[in-house]
Amino acid sequence: MRLLTRTFATVLVALSLAPVAQANGASGQRDHSQADQVCLTEAIYFEANPHAESQQAVGHVILNRARDSRFPSSVCGVIKQGCQFSYRCSGRSLALRDKVKRQRAEQAATAVLAGSDDPTRGALFFHSAKARPGGFFSKRPRVGEIGGNVFYR
Repeated sequence: MRLLTRTFATVLVALSLAPVAQANGASGQRDHSQADQVCLTEAIYFEANPHAESQQAVGHVILNRARDSRFPSSVCGVIKQGCQFSYRCSGRSLALRDKVKRQRAEQAATAVLAGSDDPTRGALFFHSAKARPGGFFSKRPRVGEIGGNVFYR
C-alpha cells in the first residue's frame, strides 16, 4: 500500500510539472505547467466576474505581467507577489467552493494559457470599476473597462 501511495504521489508531481500549452515563438507564448493552470484559475475565480471576457481579461493581465521583466516570471509568482491581488491578503479562505464558478474560471484559465486573444491589449494593471483608485493609476494609460474592471498599461 505504501508503494502504491508513493507511486501515486510521484504521478501527481509529474502531472503538476507537465506543460499545459506548447511553446509558440510567434506569439511569445511559452510552456505553462499545471501549477500555472491552478494559480490562474484561483486568481480568475476571485478577481473576475463570471463572464468569459472579464475572466480572460484578468487572466491576460497576469500573463502580461509574467512576460514583463518588472514582475516575477511565472504565473504563480505574479499571483503570489505581495498583495498585488486583494483576495490573497484578505484573510478569507482560498477554497474554490462554487463548482460552476470554478469550472468557468478553469475554462478561462485554459483559454488564456492556450493563447486566446488579449482583450486588454497588453494591460498590466486593473481595479474594480467600483473602487476609487489612487494616484498610481492616474499615471497609467487606461485601456478600458471590461466586465466591471478598469484596465491599464
